[in-house]
Amino acid sequence: MILRDLLRLLGSAKRDGRNLTHDEAYRAFELILSESRSDIQVGAFLIALRWKGVTVEELTAFAEAARAHATIPCRGMQDLVCVCPPQDGLEANAPLEVAAGLIAAAAGLRVLIITDRCVPPKRGLTAANVLDALGLDMTWDPAEAEDWVARARFAVASASGLLPALMGLRRVRAEIGVRTPIATVEKLIAPRNAAIVIGAQAGPVLGMAVEVLQALGHPRGLAIQGAEGGVIPSVVRRSRGIELSGGFQTPLTVEPADVGMSAGAEPDLPMFGPPDDGYGSGDNPALTKACGELTQAVLAGQHGAARNASLLGAALILKAGGKALTIADGVSLATEALDSGAARELVARLKTLK
Repeated sequence: MILRDLLRLLGSAKRDGRNLTHDEAYRAFELILSESRSDIQVGAFLIALRWKGVTVEELTAFAEAARAHATIPCRGMQDLVCVCPPQDGLEANAPLEVAAGLIAAAAGLRVLIITDRCVPPKRGLTAANVLDALGLDMTWDPAEAEDWVARARFAVASASGLLPALMGLRRVRAEIGVRTPIATVEKLIAPRNAAIVIGAQAGPVLGMAVEVLQALGHPRGLAIQGAEGGVIPSVVRRSRGIELSGGFQTPLTVEPADVGMSAGAEPDLPMFGPPDDGYGSGDNPALTKACGELTQAVLAGQHGAARNASLLGAALILKAGGKALTIADGVSLATEALDSGAARELVARLKTLK
């Protein structure tokens, strides 16, 4: 069966199409990842799937196919949390998952952030921008990512380094210009034993994200509707989430005021005018520098919205990893790790591993 045949199954109208079975969806994503694929057929398939509405079974099969073709680090590693923000990044907000992940690692977890650089359609700011400004590196080598996590409890790995076929899809993604199921699948290239913290867009995709985590066999996980679909909760208003633990899904509400983490405004970045045609905020050196300065200020102990947001993000990572029973407990552990200087020491150690 070729992709054109699978496209016909989706139909040209809701009344004559149907959902794909697990095996059909698995085969479809294998074809999408193959070198022999047609960009036009891939684009048509993704748009048809977006129009139809993707199911949990389809997303699960896509993720399983991606994992089967990827080189995934840290299999079997204990106390591991994979942090999975949107790969196409953020436009108005700093990617504070680096600060949050460093704090959580300093508090005793092993943290692997799965991200990438300048991914369409948004081509926004990601953890890779922050690392550049901190004098650290994102790694494209799965073995190196595993080594860094084993030795320093923290690493940031490129999703396209784990699954190089993703690079070949960037032209298709840029031409389509809207998010497709690939945006979810690439966040799930993670070891099955890991707890997952995944960012979710607004709407019903929150529940779907957790159902997919459960179907993939993850023991623990947490989906959060952070700023721009990221993993960092708001410090101005409540953020909705769902936690997976012990086979059960539990609604989660992050109220920053309840744990002393509220602020008058989000930790937004300064604006430097609209990007050039075809480029996004992730290509902007001034914004990259601002991201690094904001993260450095958090690690140096500066109080403000960015600190509060980072501590909330770290608290969710600690909760997902089973180190904290409640968000309040997570905030306490994160604050201790930050104020003790342990997170700054971790940055210094990571620089020796370059």
